[in-house]
Amino acid sequence: MLSPVWDLLEAKVFPAASTDELFNPYRGRRDDLDVPDAPAHRRDNLRRYLDCFDGPPPLFLLLEAPGPWGCRFSGVPVTSESQLADPDFPVDGTPTSREDVPITEYSASIFWRVLEPYFPRFFVWNSLPLHPHDRDDPLSIRTPRRSEVREWHDLLRALLDALDPDRAVGVGRKGERALAEVGADPTYVRHPSQGGANKFEAGMETIVAEMEIEPVSLR
Repeated sequence: MLSPVWDLLEAKVFPAASTDELFNPYRGRRDDLDVPDAPAHRRDNLRRYLDCFDGPPPLFLLLEAPGPWGCRFSGVPVTSESQLADPDFPVDGTPTSREDVPITEYSASIFWRVLEPYFPRFFVWNSLPLHPHDRDDPLSIRTPRRSEVREWHDLLRALLDALDPDRAVGVGRKGERALAEVGADPTYVRHPSQGGANKFEAGMETIVAEMEIEPVSLR
């Protein structure tokens, strides 16, 4: 369990209020979208993710923000409900949407197909831990404003200080920029969405080879 990370999230992320354009999945819920006690389930899912680590991993990955079909309902960065519900997935969790079937996210499927063999030798997080959406459209996804991301720079810097990774990787330009702005000297890798799957896979394979990170398990 990464206790220092959990303490940071409890102090800085969980109490943050949602707005008309930002949803905090660890605090907020909607009657039309979320099961009762959904925020508590998502916090517990995130704790189970942290419980997978015996100590700080050497690789830190930063993406942009929770998507409406992934972390918005799972609580775990770039992870979907359907993955948490899969008994073969390395992280256990509880679905929190009101859908009859656990939700699947395309980017999360690609991300974990490529990196699951190396888990938990990497830690993944979002530059903005709240779900950015259009006003009056809670299941949309919008590009976060730079000012919104910068509001979370202190948390990002604190996470990097707590984990002290050997390498920080920005998955997508937004993640790369956030890491650069806190002085992390990031490596860029293409985001797996919108036709980027092959470049993401090739980039990550190069990084784990350079770092000599061996597969932990092959599922």
